[in-house]
Amino acid sequence: MANPQIHTPATRLTPTVRIALALLGAAGLIIIVIQTFNLSLLGVFPLLANRYYYTIIGLFLAAAFLISPMKGKGLSDPPVGWPDLALVALSLLSCGYLAIQAETIITSGWEVVAPPQAAAVAGVLVILSLEAVRRSAGILLMVICALFAAYPLFAESMPAFLWGPSFTLPETVAAHAMGMESIIGIPLRVVADTLVGFIIFGSVLAGMGGGQFFMDLSLTLMGRTRGGAAKVAIMSSGLFGSLSGSVISNVLTTGRLTIPAMKKAGYPPQYAAAAEACASTGGTLMPPVMGAVAFIMASFLDVPYTSIMVAALVPALLYYLALLLQVDLYAARNNLAGQDDADRERLADVLAKGWHHLASLIALITLLFMFSPSRSAYYATALMLLLAFLKHRRLPNLAGVMDLLQDVTSNIAHLVATLCGIGMVVGALAITGVGSAFSRELIQYGGENVPLLLVLGAITSFVLGMGMTVSACYIFLATLLAPALVGLGLDPIGSHLFVLYWGMLSYITPPVALAAITAAQIAGASGMQVGFKAMRLGAILFVLPFIFVYQPAMLLNGPVFPVAAAVGTAGLALMLISCAFEAYLYGIGPIGMPTRVSLLVAGGFLLIPDHTAELAGFTMLAATVIALMLRGQRSKV
Repeated sequence: MANPQIHTPATRLTPTVRIALALLGAAGLIIIVIQTFNLSLLGVFPLLANRYYYTIIGLFLAAAFLISPMKGKGLSDPPVGWPDLALVALSLLSCGYLAIQAETIITSGWEVVAPPQAAAVAGVLVILSLEAVRRSAGILLMVICALFAAYPLFAESMPAFLWGPSFTLPETVAAHAMGMESIIGIPLRVVADTLVGFIIFGSVLAGMGGGQFFMDLSLTLMGRTRGGAAKVAIMSSGLFGSLSGSVISNVLTTGRLTIPAMKKAGYPPQYAAAAEACASTGGTLMPPVMGAVAFIMASFLDVPYTSIMVAALVPALLYYLALLLQVDLYAARNNLAGQDDADRERLADVLAKGWHHLASLIALITLLFMFSPSRSAYYATALMLLLAFLKHRRLPNLAGVMDLLQDVTSNIAHLVATLCGIGMVVGALAITGVGSAFSRELIQYGGENVPLLLVLGAITSFVLGMGMTVSACYIFLATLLAPALVGLGLDPIGSHLFVLYWGMLSYITPPVALAAITAAQIAGASGMQVGFKAMRLGAILFVLPFIFVYQPAMLLNGPVFPVAAAVGTAGLALMLISCAFEAYLYGIGPIGMPTRVSLLVAGGFLLIPDHTAELAGFTMLAATVIALMLRGQRSKV
C-alpha cells in the first residue's frame, strides 16, 4: 500500500454525466459540511432547516436519476436519456422552489393548506420520490411506499384500528412534501445531519486500501491457526462491514478474496460462501458504524449514538464468536490446517504499512464519545488523510479524487432516493394517527403476552425484510411494533435492536438470502444450498434477539457482575451449541448424536435468562461430561 491514491470501482458513466454527477455531489457535500459545522457564509449559510433538507433532496435525487437511468441497470449502459434529464431538471426545480419558499411553508402552514401552485409542486416531489425508490430499491418497495403514501386518501374507510381521518389529494401531497414527518422526516434528516460524514469516512478508508489492510491484519493474526482461512474471512468481513455498513458490498469486496482462500484450505464451496455471507451480514450489526439504521435508531429513541453503539457490542461479538467457534470445530473435525507462513506477513510489517487505517478507526471510536457523531466522522476522515499524507508524502491524484467523489455521491443518492419514499410510509402513519393506534392494538391483541408479541414481531420483521431494505424494514416496524414492545416494559434499545436483527435475517435465509446468493456466485455453488448452510451457521441470529430483549445485561445495561455473568453464560452456551452443530467437542474430539443432542439442550437452557433454566443447563452439561469420562473418551485435539 505504498500508493496513497484513492481507488474505487470503475464505472461506465459518460464523461459528461460523470462531470454532472461530480458537480451535484460536490455542491451537496459542501452544503452539508457548512451546515454540519454551522458556518456563517455570504449571509446565506447556515440554511433554515427545511430549506437545507430541500436543497439536499434536490441535488441527490437529481444524482440518483443520473446514476440509475430509466433503461439501464446501475452505473452501466444504456446512457442517460432525455427522460432521465427531465427528471433531473424536475428534481432541481421542484426542490429549489420549496427551498425558496421554506420560511413561508413554516409560517403559513402550507403542510396543512397549501396554495394550488405549491400543492402542484408538492405532488411533483411525491412522484419523483416514488420513481427514485423504484430505481434505487426496486418496484416492490416502490409499490409499498405508494400504497402507504396514498393511505390518507382512504383512511376513513378502513376498519377498526386501521381507521384514521381522510385527507384530500392536495392535503395529502402537501403533508408529504412540506410536513416534517414524511419526506423530510427522521430518516432523511439523519442522513443529511449525521450519516454523510460516515459515508465519506468509509469511502476514503476503502479507497485508500483499508479493506486490504484489515484482510492482511486478519491473515497475520489468525491465518496460521487451523481453518485459518475461514477465521480470516470472518474477522476481516466483520471489521470492514462494521465501517461500510453494507452487506452486499461487503460480500463483493472481501468475498472475492476470502472465498477462494477458504476453498483452497479445504472448505467446501457452499460452506465457504455461507461463512462469508454470515460474516458480512454481521458487519452491519457491529459497532462503530453499523450502517444507516443505527443512526436512525438513535434518532427514534432520542438517545446518543454511543448508547446504541455500546448496547450493540456484546450481541455482535457473541454472533462472531459463534461463527469462529463453528469454523474452528469444522476444521478440527476435518483436519484442516492453517495457511502456510509463505502466505503471511509479519504483524510488524502489516502494521507498518497500514497503521494509519487502524489509528483512524481508533480515533473515530474515541471521537464519538467526545463530539457529536456528525462532526466525529469528519475529524476522523481528516486525520486519516493527514496520516496518509505524512506516511506517503504525496496527495491523491485527480482521477482518484473523482472516483471517491463519485462513490460518495452514489452512496448518498441511493440513501436519499430510498428514504424519501420510506419517509412517506412513516408520514402516512403519523398524519392519520394509525401508527400509535396499531401499537395499542398489538398490546391489546397480545393480551400483554410478551412472548406472543415477540414471536409475532419476529415473523413480521422477517417477512418484511424479504421485500424491503433493512432501513425500510426497521423504520416501518420502529413506528408500529417497537412502541408496543416498549409499552410492555421491555428495554427500549433492546426492543429496537430486536426489530433490526430479525429484519437482517432475510440476508442469509432462503428464499431471499441475498448475501448467501451473492457469495454463492463467487464460490460457484448453489444459492439455495449456501442459503441453508448460512442459516445453520448464523442460527444464533434467530436466538440472540430474544435473549437480549429479556436480559438488558446483554446490552451492557446494569452492574458489572450481572453483566459479566450474563455474557459469560451466553458465551459458554454458544460454545456448547457450536460443538453440537459441528459434532466435535473441545477436549474430547468427534462426538455422536446423543452427546450432540445433550449439548444442544444444555446450551439452550443456558441461553434462557432464568436461574432455574441455567441450573438445568449446567446440570445437563456436568452429566454429559461425566458420562463421556466414564466411557473413557480422550482428547483428540
